[in-house]
Amino acid sequence: MESAISSLRHGGDVLFLMLGAVMVFAMHAGFAFLEVGTVRKKSQVNAFVKILSDWSVSTVVYFLIGYPIAYGINFFQPAAGLLGDNNGFELVRFFFLLCFAACIPAIISGGIAERARFWPQVLAGAIFVGITYPLFESFIWGRNSETLQGFFESAFGAPFHDFAGSVVVHSMGGWLALPAILFLGPRMGRFVRQKSQAIPISNIPFLALGSWILAVGWFGFNVMSAQSLEGISGLVAVNSLMAMVGGVLFALVASRNDPGFVHNGALAGLIAICAGSDLVHPLAAFIMGGIGALIFVYGFQWEQERLRIDDVLGVWPLHGIIGTWGGIAAGIFGGPFFGGLGGVTFLSQLAGSLMAVFYALVTGAIVYGLVSRLVGFRMSDEAEFTGPDLAIHQIHAYPEDHVK
Repeated sequence: MESAISSLRHGGDVLFLMLGAVMVFAMHAGFAFLEVGTVRKKSQVNAFVKILSDWSVSTVVYFLIGYPIAYGINFFQPAAGLLGDNNGFELVRFFFLLCFAACIPAIISGGIAERARFWPQVLAGAIFVGITYPLFESFIWGRNSETLQGFFESAFGAPFHDFAGSVVVHSMGGWLALPAILFLGPRMGRFVRQKSQAIPISNIPFLALGSWILAVGWFGFNVMSAQSLEGISGLVAVNSLMAMVGGVLFALVASRNDPGFVHNGALAGLIAICAGSDLVHPLAAFIMGGIGALIFVYGFQWEQERLRIDDVLGVWPLHGIIGTWGGIAAGIFGGPFFGGLGGVTFLSQLAGSLMAVFYALVTGAIVYGLVSRLVGFRMSDEAEFTGPDLAIHQIHAYPEDHVK
């Protein structure tokens, strides 16, 4: 009887995590449509191919290199050993955590859209997923976590808390993207004689579809981060919902009904809540998501118009800055004073969040600096003018429009 119950529990955990992995995997379609809707028609094919190619390369390098670095587990053994006595739980856990790791090149893709060479970015993404990201992951969630988390607890009173990756995934991806964007420079025609010339997006329905796919998949991203049926929490689900709608409503008002900001506002709220989704009160989640949306609306405008950084999808403010906000906010709203469950401190959350910023900026600058110097990162002027769809993939997104 006991053996049957144990087998059922293991099978339930495998199914639970498998469903979460599929939901987060589906989010990559959201990344694709969000980018396709934001870039021009001459760059839509490239966006689709980049996301799928980066996913495929990420799967291989995380399986062979990244997951062993992060968790000390490799898969170089017979299939019987991989199944073990827990229905292959470690395999499906790899699948689930791969979906997180593969978000890194998917996030970066939106910032460097329309002027980056294809294979150099695939190479950079492979380095991030195979080495850069899992090394940081190992210190927060994985094999080296006791060392760093022990330091945070002794120095600041609590371990660094990031339940579902505001910092480990989103902040990391957004801050890694910033050096790439700066190395590339703006798209042709984006700034003329030091004056901003907005480049219209191509497809609001595709952008909205991308946001909806991401939002639905995010409940797998957050809720299934428990990684077991016993750990599932209704608080995580409702906090994710409240943060999302907080992001939408704050963006709706701040942007004066701009559809791009409204749909990205949902994502801003969801990014902000990941770290503390298992701790905070739902009303606090609403405020955290709303502040995240304000960061994106005003941060995107500041980035583009004041700093003159051509970050096509605004991934630095959306994922980088808001991811950092989410990590810090968990230390503010996660305490009992705001109705949270406690077990976090502001200083540990601040220190961990800033550590991720520094790590991502340094490693991003090194990788993209080497890529730019050794193989070249930016497309030629002619290829950029023609558009990556035709220059790289030899086909338009709408071939029938070009039939003579």
